[in-house]
Amino acid sequence: MTKTVTTTPYTDQKPGTSGLRKKVPVFQQQNYAENFIQSIFDSLEGFAGKTLVIGGDGRFYNREVIQIAIKMAAANGFGRVLVGRGGILSTPAASHVIRKYEAFGGIVLSASHNPGGPTEDFGIKYNIGNGGPAPEKVTDAIYARTKTIETYKIADVADVNLDAEGEQDVAGMTVQVINPVSDYAELMESLFDFPAIRAHLASGFRIVFDAMSAVTGPYAKEILENRLGAAKGSVLNFVPLPDFGGHHPDPNLVHARALYEEMMGDDAPDFGAASDGDGDRNLIIGKGIFVTPSDSLAMLAANATLAPGYAKGLAGIARSMPTSGAADRVAEKLGIGIYETPTGWKFFGNLLDAGLATICGEESAGTGSSHVREKDGLWAVLLWLNILAVRKESVVDIAREHWTTYGRNYYSRHDYEEVDSAAANGLMETLRGQLATLPGRKLGDLVIETADDFSYHDPVDQSVSNHQGIRILFEGGSRVVFRLSGTGTSGATLRVYIERFEPDAAKHDIDTQVALADLIEAANTLAGIKERTGRAEPTVIT
Repeated sequence: MTKTVTTTPYTDQKPGTSGLRKKVPVFQQQNYAENFIQSIFDSLEGFAGKTLVIGGDGRFYNREVIQIAIKMAAANGFGRVLVGRGGILSTPAASHVIRKYEAFGGIVLSASHNPGGPTEDFGIKYNIGNGGPAPEKVTDAIYARTKTIETYKIADVADVNLDAEGEQDVAGMTVQVINPVSDYAELMESLFDFPAIRAHLASGFRIVFDAMSAVTGPYAKEILENRLGAAKGSVLNFVPLPDFGGHHPDPNLVHARALYEEMMGDDAPDFGAASDGDGDRNLIIGKGIFVTPSDSLAMLAANATLAPGYAKGLAGIARSMPTSGAADRVAEKLGIGIYETPTGWKFFGNLLDAGLATICGEESAGTGSSHVREKDGLWAVLLWLNILAVRKESVVDIAREHWTTYGRNYYSRHDYEEVDSAAANGLMETLRGQLATLPGRKLGDLVIETADDFSYHDPVDQSVSNHQGIRILFEGGSRVVFRLSGTGTSGATLRVYIERFEPDAAKHDIDTQVALADLIEAANTLAGIKERTGRAEPTVIT
């Protein structure tokens, strides 16, 4: 019933910041997915008889790889698999299921915010027993194994019925198909004041949530409309589709433009939001105002105690290095710790497990807390709704009061997508080579104070992560950060982060790109972006 299959290694199975991501045709190569899954199992110890969680975001090829993973889990000695009905589990829901049922770990099939379809993106990542993404020492071991793998083990059995909840036997291993939404919805109800939110919505407060034809649809439909009483039709595009309806499920101002335009209209709802392909990112838009992810993190942290699950206060706040410093000032005022980590949610896991941080965030639309070990788009939306229900103010009013209290961090990210990899790497290496000579250099009215290549020293396990992004800090607190993204599947994505702190409330109504114009010019001058990449403009500005 179990067979061992001879295979040969692939050379391109190095996991990025969120697992292995490639185009679907790459994963469809003979033994490609099997090699990577077996390499995961070969890199782990002590899982015999234990529970494995498997689920994905419903994108094209999700069901096929789930069947492979289940059969391989059985052949490799797991005792039980929990899998979401229909193969569906949002990334934060998968994290919660791992934690709630004390599973050994989980396999999450997702390429997050990337497009889906027969020629688009797919991904596999492994989450450890705390519910979070595998740390670098695990992903490094997996990659090492992919380069030497010779065989994989798989149960020679029929496919599992993924659409019927209940238990099935696969080669002596129990497979339990679970409701993908119920556990997560109960967790949200334990954290937030659902009666207060329900009353606020009943009073005429209008919301719109765009699930982008992605995995959050069933979760948002159940929680926002069924449990909280939002008007029917408040949740848009709530049926997960293998190709996300032909759209790009990235909740930013380019791919969620229709939502943005609706929220800027005269008859806009009071609150708008969206989530991404696998449910871990969020977009927050109030009537007449877009809240940047960096600002959202700071505002959520400043108001978190209004929600029952956080009434006792926060232990600390963690943010990725490219995320703006807005949260730093909140932490300072609250007298709690602030932690600056590399990009990648796995770096927050140690801080959360050690009780050093409660709320975490990344500028790339990811926010979350200690309730799971992944970022969580719908969680951020519900915390915003809880705050709005208690304060009974508009998003604009809350944002303005926050900026008046803490100052405003004008902040933007410029993405240059699918840049030639050699050109992008050459740009970064040239910048690294100049770091020692940059302090004191003038660019117009700007003067460079310091420049470095960010390294992170984990305060919990003392591990060190180098080359996490080039930081150029200017006198007065402004900065520019350059980093290559690890979430794409073709070419390279150059991300340029631009930030200026403005303490004067009288200057808080300037257009962001205007407020950052001199820093944007300085970034282009320093890196020679146009000359090296051939790109005159970014692909996406957020």
